[in-house]
Amino acid sequence: MILREGRNCWRIARAGRAAFLVDAAAYFAAARHAMAQAQHSIFIVGWDVDSRVRLLAEPASDGRPAELLPFLNSLLTERPHLRAYVLGWDFSMIYTFERERLQWYQFAWRGNRRLRFAFDGVHPFGASHHQKIVVVDDRVAFAGGLDLTIRRWDTPEHRAIHPARLDPAGVTYAPVHDVQMAVDGDAARALGQLARERWSAATGDIARPTPTRAEGDAWPAGLAADVIDVPIGISRTVPVGEAPVVQEVLSLTLDAIAAARQSIYIENQYLTSAAVGSALAARLKEPDGPEVVAVLPREETGWLEKSSMGIMRSRLLRRLLEADRFSRLALYHPTVPDLGDACVNVHAKVLIVDDRVLRIGSSNLSNRSMGVDSECDLVIAGDGQGQDSDRLHATIAGFRNRLLAEHLGVTEPQVAQALARHGSLVAAVQSLRAPRGNARTLKPLPVPDDAHRLPAPPLNLAVFDGLVCDPEHPAPDKLLGEFVPPELRRPIHKSLLGYALVLLVMLGVAALWRLTPLRQFLDVQAIAGHATILRTHPAAPALVLGAYLIGALIFFPITLLLATTALVFEPALGLGYCLVGALSGAALTYGLGRALGRRRMDRWAGPRLRRLRGQLQQRGLLAIVVARVLPVGNFSVINIIAGALPLSFRSFMLGNLIGLLPGILGLTLFADRLAATLRNPRPWNLLVLGLVVIIVLAGLAWVRKRLARIAHIAPVEKKA
Repeated sequence: MILREGRNCWRIARAGRAAFLVDAAAYFAAARHAMAQAQHSIFIVGWDVDSRVRLLAEPASDGRPAELLPFLNSLLTERPHLRAYVLGWDFSMIYTFERERLQWYQFAWRGNRRLRFAFDGVHPFGASHHQKIVVVDDRVAFAGGLDLTIRRWDTPEHRAIHPARLDPAGVTYAPVHDVQMAVDGDAARALGQLARERWSAATGDIARPTPTRAEGDAWPAGLAADVIDVPIGISRTVPVGEAPVVQEVLSLTLDAIAAARQSIYIENQYLTSAAVGSALAARLKEPDGPEVVAVLPREETGWLEKSSMGIMRSRLLRRLLEADRFSRLALYHPTVPDLGDACVNVHAKVLIVDDRVLRIGSSNLSNRSMGVDSECDLVIAGDGQGQDSDRLHATIAGFRNRLLAEHLGVTEPQVAQALARHGSLVAAVQSLRAPRGNARTLKPLPVPDDAHRLPAPPLNLAVFDGLVCDPEHPAPDKLLGEFVPPELRRPIHKSLLGYALVLLVMLGVAALWRLTPLRQFLDVQAIAGHATILRTHPAAPALVLGAYLIGALIFFPITLLLATTALVFEPALGLGYCLVGALSGAALTYGLGRALGRRRMDRWAGPRLRRLRGQLQQRGLLAIVVARVLPVGNFSVINIIAGALPLSFRSFMLGNLIGLLPGILGLTLFADRLAATLRNPRPWNLLVLGLVVIIVLAGLAWVRKRLARIAHIAPVEKKA
């Protein structure tokens, strides 16, 4: 038996029906139909969930909206006992411009009052929530590689241009290939439990259990089950920092590769996992090991992925090619007619071993998915003998043939006939590949001889070799703990990265300015002229103060306002403006918190805000100082909480002054030296700039130690 609970899967639960949904057009429609039957609960858990995603390309026959949020609102309005829970990843700032603007506002304020939305930020530093699950009444569930978000919809034809393949701005995007699985019965109930546990971990709230009795059948109409009455394994990754650590996905992947006899078929967005690469290489070196056929995207999307995951993938693929002593490795990418320079975005996460193991899920074959990000995969394994096992083997083989037929532009029977004729998966695919020309087919994946032959990106992030872009383990909290007080360690480590990121971005801009054509696109003289006008304008104090007050009200990051002020004004004036502006914004939002009152704050607060509130209650002035030196939350949010408690206004303002002053001093000094270096990038200026950076970081470390000592010996203040 490949599936073993506690080793490579969390649970083995039976599904009365299971279906394989290839590409988002099929999945979105099926998920919508299932949600339309919901009576008690809908759970949507994803890496990204977008309120604007269209679930149908054409107007719906039931008259309900096609967009996700209006559709959910219509169901909740019709059914007073129905509740919906939407949980998305509290995403990294890298994805800010790719995500829906003001996403929390869209769901929380535009949604029905029984629609709950939350961000999942309960994961270790550097990790992400990557599960993609929808559960309806614990009767039907979906899991796989697809989020209910934009730029995912496509059909199996993957036409180069499709009139319905548009994002909310009306911009077309390249074809996307992905796979999801639908299950019912005990498997759906198990996924419902998993979704509830994730919701509770992220929000601190317990979602209502779904009654066991529900009328009707939530299974999507017209969706034929690919297999009946089948055990489903549920495999997870739960990273270090979320007790207990779980690496069932990694164990399952390695066990499946080791058990392969004839073939290993892979469809995946990434192939960068060191452990998976070593396991595949070992099997390829065996004289009678299995064949390996991998369908991957021709290249990663965007310079960031090309310069990180792309280079790491090339290194791993070269290792596999070197290990392929017996010509059993075939690497392909799909292409369709008239696609030009674009490529089909293979986003699926599928692993099929022989005709015995089928895994469809959220996990990529990357280091992140094996140990850092939260993942959920569904597994069907036919290890036994007999009629039921033979039927399962035929189902798994048929699904593999169906995927290959889609990519090759042939029929599923043609794939089966080629396999029977050649007795080899590699030979069968090769025989069915279209000749050169503008045809739909699988083309050999180009693998550069070395990373330097890749199209040169602006930066080669793969020099970190998995430490940043694809780590095997979360960043060591023990090391980060040396820089922050123990009682604030978990929420602070993100802000430490923020400080480092601000410095790196500013240094990077300086380097790009000198070494690239960036200066040709931005008129430095014009920008400098605007800054000079602002510096000398009589209304400058009022304009700066207004910017800080408005920024505080709209929760704009205070660090960006401080950095801009420090860059525009001379050090002494910039220091004054930063202090007055920040303190004024703090006072304004403190007053807002006082007006709202503690009762309203308790109603809105999630687990993260409750932790912040606890620190403010226990430590008072000291907590404000710590929050300003090493921000543990949004500037305005902390001010509002302090006002709602209420914390003494005198202690609050004094804590802000003490906490903000070191950072503002360092920022203004750094900005002055950076401007001098940009104007005159001589070795002496570069050396001085480097010394300033070291001094600023050393100063922060010293303040951290002092705060840790004070926090350790200071008595806890009485609650207000």
